[in-house]
Amino acid sequence: METTLEFLTTRKPGREVHRHWPDEVKAKIVSESLRPDTTVNEVAQRYGLRANSLSTWRTMARQGKLVLPEPEDAVEFAAMVVEPPLPVPSKVKAVSRAEIVVGPVTIRLEEGASATRIAAIARALAAAT
Repeated sequence: METTLEFLTTRKPGREVHRHWPDEVKAKIVSESLRPDTTVNEVAQRYGLRANSLSTWRTMARQGKLVLPEPEDAVEFAAMVVEPPLPVPSKVKAVSRAEIVVGPVTIRLEEGASATRIAAIARALAAAT
C-alpha cells in the first residue's frame, strides 16, 4: 500500500507578504493617487497595499526619486500675476528707430523705417559678409 503525504502551507496570522513593486507600477499608482477627488486610502486599497507605502512613494516622486508618467489628460497651468502697469517717467522719450548691430557696426535707421527698407539693408549686410 502506497501512502501520499501533502502539505498545505498558509500564511501565519500577523505576517505579511512583502511584494516588490517595479518603479513603473509605483509611478502609475502614485500618478493615480494625485488625481482630483481621489484619496491615498482609496488608491492603496484598490491595489492591496498600505496607505503609508503609497505615501512614501508620493514623497519619493516629490523628491525626484520616482519619475511619474505623463498624465493622459495633460493640462498644464502656469501661475499668472496681474499687476497694474508701471507709470512711464515723463523725461524718457520713446525711441521708435530700429537698430541693426553687426559686430562693431551699428546701423540706426530713420524713425518709422519701412519693413522693405529694413529687409533691403539686411540683405545687403548678408551679401557683404
